[in-house]
Amino acid sequence: MTDATTTTTTAPGGAGRPDDESRGSRFVRELTTGNAAISVLAVVLALVLSGVLIALTDDDVQATAGYLFARPSDFLQAFGQAVGGAYSSLFQGAVYNFRVDGFAAGIRPLTETLNYAVPLVAAGLGVAVAFRVGLFNIGARGQMLVASAAAGWVGFSFQLPAGVHLVLAIVAGVAGGALWGGIVGFLKARTGAHEVILTIMLNYIAFYLLSYLLRTPGLLQAEGSNNPKSPATLETAILPRLFGPGYNLNLGFVLVVLLTVAVWWLLNRSTLGFRFRAVGENPHAARTAGMDVKNLYLYAMLISGGLAGVAGSTQVLGTLTTGFSSGIDAGIGFDAITVALLGRSKPWGVFGAAILFGALKAGGYSMQAANGVPIDIVLVVQSLIVLFVAAPPLVRSIFRLPTPGQRRASASTKEAVVTK
Repeated sequence: MTDATTTTTTAPGGAGRPDDESRGSRFVRELTTGNAAISVLAVVLALVLSGVLIALTDDDVQATAGYLFARPSDFLQAFGQAVGGAYSSLFQGAVYNFRVDGFAAGIRPLTETLNYAVPLVAAGLGVAVAFRVGLFNIGARGQMLVASAAAGWVGFSFQLPAGVHLVLAIVAGVAGGALWGGIVGFLKARTGAHEVILTIMLNYIAFYLLSYLLRTPGLLQAEGSNNPKSPATLETAILPRLFGPGYNLNLGFVLVVLLTVAVWWLLNRSTLGFRFRAVGENPHAARTAGMDVKNLYLYAMLISGGLAGVAGSTQVLGTLTTGFSSGIDAGIGFDAITVALLGRSKPWGVFGAAILFGALKAGGYSMQAANGVPIDIVLVVQSLIVLFVAAPPLVRSIFRLPTPGQRRASASTKEAVVTK
């Protein structure tokens, strides 16, 4: 019995280290079946299916499809050129442009990607914080709009020194977003109202309130203008550009990096973050443990709204100098939900997902200009990403990945057989 057991548990080649093997197998299991792998594979699947759609809408592909069985090589060549050309333009518009001279000019698309990602990171972190507490905050749009109004009003109404003016404008935006999110948290905690209904309604209220303010002289409408637009933000309240006038990337990127670190510490290292996660896992158990669940809902929505407020502030105080309109949110509030889902509500995951979406947006315009691919294909990619992220079993079945429990169970069964 002893000899048989020893022979079975000894590694091939005579290296009898079962602990190292189990550790290695555990690493492979986590790598192939974890949430990060599912998110990456969801992006891959979305890009593959979108490539098929790009090819099917290409004129050359449609033309060669008419004699596909006579000369399939023409169809395959046209298919490859359509997909390859589109994604090549996407890369050159989002990461590095090989068609221009000099590194400084070639790297400009990457700075545009990061610039587009700035408000997505902030708003995505806000949605992620709410998700971790078990709240579905889809009101980032309304929180951004209120924050934009507050930050913009401070930005054009006061004559202050540059540093002080910028800080006050950002603080006003954060306060506006936190106030709008706090309304949801307060009503959720005191009346039990569902946060989804509250945030939807507050999105509409924020939009029409901002529209009214932009059409009312003396409030947010520019003096002497008939258009629903605010005055230009003063230079002292504009976020400075990081690399000079040739690039749009501004100090907001540094701000959201610091925010990502802060949110990571809040959720993973602080007592408040532990309570947030406990409530998100099981509010009844958290209440039994003595946690004030109602106040935690309020705190979470205050923080969530404040982070969305940073997104609204960077939209107004970035490179925008001609005033803003009611469309200042640019759909970022809803994209933030997708970013939080793809990032699995983890701060650095949200950061990476926001950069990916920033790249899709920056490269989408280049893809449209160079290859005639509709910009709506970017929305298709985002939608497919959400579809696959929301269906991990589908991704696992396509790539034939085992579920986490299956491999553990099979390993336990083998160990039991070896012991017998």
